[in-house]
Amino acid sequence: MTRTRDRIVSQADVLFYERGFEATSLADIAGALGLSRGNFYYHFKAKDEILNAVIDLRLSRTAAMLTAWEAESNTPLARITCFIRILIRNRAKIMSWGCPVGTLVSELSKLEHAAQSRAAELFTLFIDWLATQFRSAGIERDAKALATHLMGRSQGVAALAQAFGDEALIEAEVAQMTDWVEQQIATQAP
Repeated sequence: MTRTRDRIVSQADVLFYERGFEATSLADIAGALGLSRGNFYYHFKAKDEILNAVIDLRLSRTAAMLTAWEAESNTPLARITCFIRILIRNRAKIMSWGCPVGTLVSELSKLEHAAQSRAAELFTLFIDWLATQFRSAGIERDAKALATHLMGRSQGVAALAQAFGDEALIEAEVAQMTDWVEQQIATQAP
């Protein structure tokens, strides 16, 4: 990718998160970067092309983050806790705009956009990774269900945090989710 193309995708990622995909125009993206229309259209002819590039960027960043958590945490519990604590780390953004994955997937679903299933791959990436962590902790049978539950709960926390702008809610829910995971591992692992 060229530097200009990368900048366009990065800016689109921010604007799609903060304003929404539908509410962000190509002119908004170009204007935020100070690009001429010609320079912009050299890289992207249509908004859907940018959306696909943003999804690629988010998938790549998510995969890199999961790999980093694997490297820096030596137990499945510690790795799952990294996932849970992302709510704390990103709390200001979550309280303002919600979860970047959940908001994009939800918006594309409402629009019946062709890229919705591709955006949902972000959820799949997290759920599969979490299931792997539960399996690594010795929970074979219910790993996928536990992973899906944890993803659903984190999405609920993000939605409530955005609705109420309540940092204490995030902190309390993160503590409860961490306790729940510890309990699952303690009671279900061999």
